[in-house]
Amino acid sequence: MTIAPYSPNQMIIRKLDSIFPLTDEEKQGLMDLPVQTKDVKTNHDIVRVGDQPAYCCLIVEGFTCVYKVSFEGKRQIMALHVPGDIPDLQSLHLKVLDINIASISPCKLGFIQHKDLYHLCEHHPRLTAVFWRETLVHASLFREWLLNIGQREAYSRIAHIICELMLRLKAVGLVEDNTFNMPVTQAEIADATGMTPVHVNRVFQALRSDGLISTEKSRMTIPDWDKIQQAGEFDPLYLHIEKAAAS
Repeated sequence: MTIAPYSPNQMIIRKLDSIFPLTDEEKQGLMDLPVQTKDVKTNHDIVRVGDQPAYCCLIVEGFTCVYKVSFEGKRQIMALHVPGDIPDLQSLHLKVLDINIASISPCKLGFIQHKDLYHLCEHHPRLTAVFWRETLVHASLFREWLLNIGQREAYSRIAHIICELMLRLKAVGLVEDNTFNMPVTQAEIADATGMTPVHVNRVFQALRSDGLISTEKSRMTIPDWDKIQQAGEFDPLYLHIEKAAAS
């Protein structure tokens, strides 16, 4: 099963349209938006704490993460980002970034100049609300991740993240027959959940044994959606997805 890649502009339309229905004029404005693409390798820092970028970064292909590092050098992954996401959208209004964003798989990125986004919003005023909604959804994800790490057991914690990723990928047309790309290592899941890699490995073995997931290389399939939702105590309300893109 192979899902055809989408252009950077198609990807941003798919994502934004899933959380805020766009008009044809707004979609055309997004299609005309200048986007410069760049391929990056795994474990490449895209932006760092203290940066003052003049652009926003769109994930076109691959996965990235938002992370911070303690004084002792320990990494905490605070969010995973999938195609269609703009993880540093806050840089439109915050002068200095307080997060690091890195690739966790080979990625194709699209860079959009702030001035072009401002121009787009001037000509399509409703898109200001669309981008604001996107940042609010990111905040909602942060709140849910805090609950996930602080209050759920390890088994539910990982099942919940899997549920979230599948729905977010489905919203932009990157899931078929409950199968999707999952290029996140167990070490990265450990950094995202406050667990050790050994503990994460045991949980993944349990999820497979219980029939909640099956994996082949970086591909993951969910055989029983209802069962894994129950295991992950998963309620998709916090994702605020209004519709999934047609495949």
